[in-house]
Amino acid sequence: MNNYPEFKNFNYSNSFIDNIFENDIDNMNMFNKNYQLNKQENNNLYDPYNGLIRGNLFKELYVPYKNKEPYDIKPMNEQAKMLTDIDALCFSLVDLNLYLDINPDDREMINLFNQYRMKYSKLLSEYEGRFGPITLNSNSLNSYPWAWNDMPWPWDN
Repeated sequence: MNNYPEFKNFNYSNSFIDNIFENDIDNMNMFNKNYQLNKQENNNLYDPYNGLIRGNLFKELYVPYKNKEPYDIKPMNEQAKMLTDIDALCFSLVDLNLYLDINPDDREMINLFNQYRMKYSKLLSEYEGRFGPITLNSNSLNSYPWAWNDMPWPWDN
């Protein structure tokens, strides 16, 4: 015998489920309306680096963990600095992409997304030209054998 309640007499109405779903949609719409209003009043975004270390590009949505300050990344060399910048831009692109999924007509954010995408592509290209490929679909992987075999590994420097 188990201690679980019997659910065979459990009845739910579609209106109950619909009401829950409508509340979620109302909450999402309220967030979008509030965000749009506040975005017009001030710059509501962190720069890519500060968004990366906080895990959120949007200032209104950032909630510090137990009032702790985000860890400030201190790259040890130029290669690490470039990788940190690439990570920050990549994070920003993902976060903006999520925002644009629910706000596809926000021209300001679309323009910012495109600016970050261009910076990301340029920095990635510069990094790979100097230090070798970091992704499987890298342009510097056109040679055979694989280009990363010819490069020193990060721990070799």
